[in-house]
Amino acid sequence: MRLDRPVLQVALDFENLSRAIPAAREAVEGGADWVEAGTPLIKSEGLDAVRQLKKEFPGHRIVADMKVMDTGAFEVEIAAKAGAEIVTVLGTADDDTIADAVRGGEKYGAEIVVDLLNVADPVARSRKVAELGVAAVCWHVGIDMQMAGKTPFELLKQLAHGSPVPVAVAGGLNSESVAAATRAGARILIVGGAITKSADITGATRRIRSAIDSEKEVATELFRRYSGTEVREAFLKVSTPNISDAMQRQGAMHGIVPHLSDPNRRVVGPAVTVATIDGDWAKPVEAIDRAGPGDVIVIDAGGGHTAIWGELASWSAHGRKVSGVVIDGAARDIDAILALGFPVFSRFLSPNAGEPKGLGEIGVDVVVGGQRVRPGDWVVGDLSGLVVVPRERAQEIANRSLDVLEHENRVREEIQRGSTLSAVQKLERWERVG
Repeated sequence: MRLDRPVLQVALDFENLSRAIPAAREAVEGGADWVEAGTPLIKSEGLDAVRQLKKEFPGHRIVADMKVMDTGAFEVEIAAKAGAEIVTVLGTADDDTIADAVRGGEKYGAEIVVDLLNVADPVARSRKVAELGVAAVCWHVGIDMQMAGKTPFELLKQLAHGSPVPVAVAGGLNSESVAAATRAGARILIVGGAITKSADITGATRRIRSAIDSEKEVATELFRRYSGTEVREAFLKVSTPNISDAMQRQGAMHGIVPHLSDPNRRVVGPAVTVATIDGDWAKPVEAIDRAGPGDVIVIDAGGGHTAIWGELASWSAHGRKVSGVVIDGAARDIDAILALGFPVFSRFLSPNAGEPKGLGEIGVDVVVGGQRVRPGDWVVGDLSGLVVVPRERAQEIANRSLDVLEHENRVREEIQRGSTLSAVQKLERWERVG
């Protein structure tokens, strides 16, 4: 495979061709070189997706991301006959399958790129598949792996220098990271969401093309993955509906109402948990001294109607920079608390206060709003309500939530251009049969 300059390949990982084609048009206008029918698109629309892309873009190379694992020549043949000039085969496939795919490509005019996803030794595998006749290899960090903070950069430079064939790279690239990938030696830069989730696909593609050509980062706040130390920053960018969607519609507390002076306020932090009984405010107040800046105090008061939290507790928590308090029970002094600006979520409001009896515990598992909350689980709240994220999944869910937000931003753009949600998503097509 001869490449005169680094190639920008746009990955169309849509489920509907009706959305993929307009996105591809905008990407090509912005400078995309190759157009990829992504695996989800091929699984959803079949090889008609490749046919339509070739019809729309006869002057551009069309990539069929088939991820072939068996019947190499046959699957390459049907992709090539549909219009694909490049077909992907998984590097974990048997050597005979890869060799068969290469022979099929030679017969029907398609080049083979081997995807090294989950290959244990990518350098050694690249050398072997080069001997089998493939045109290039792709160092690929999958989306689910990206959500856990994995990137393609750890081995990219080593692979680019050790591979006998050009190296493509895929794995959450954006206008900042493509420059680093180019400097590391990647010759094919595969970009999906940073282009296709953008409200301005043409502009996004131009910025990425510029970063590739100059090998200099173009700053962006979008389409990046957050590390474990950046979980709070990530959660502050998304809504509780985004997080619930990222968790497959799970994690929401029910019946706990927000009392927020600022409608744009996000409450984000690890939980300091408290178990008490109706009206006993001793442990909730003592928990303030245990909490650190950014923590969320989560109180299981048994859904009681007697207030266990009020203005003075809120002043104390505010002084310690606690992010907020969540009460499966009652709060009072809400007018003073709103004036203070301290975020409170409670099941009930009541002027009646109880007494500090000292029953209960701090730092134990509790159930609040129907959700189990452990010490250190992340709690996020806004005007839509509250969600609980298990502490061991916080980084993953933060990244998945941002992905949900970015997809919604693109759908909103398509609606504002004159479509509707039903039309964009083709809901009738995807309704369950039977």
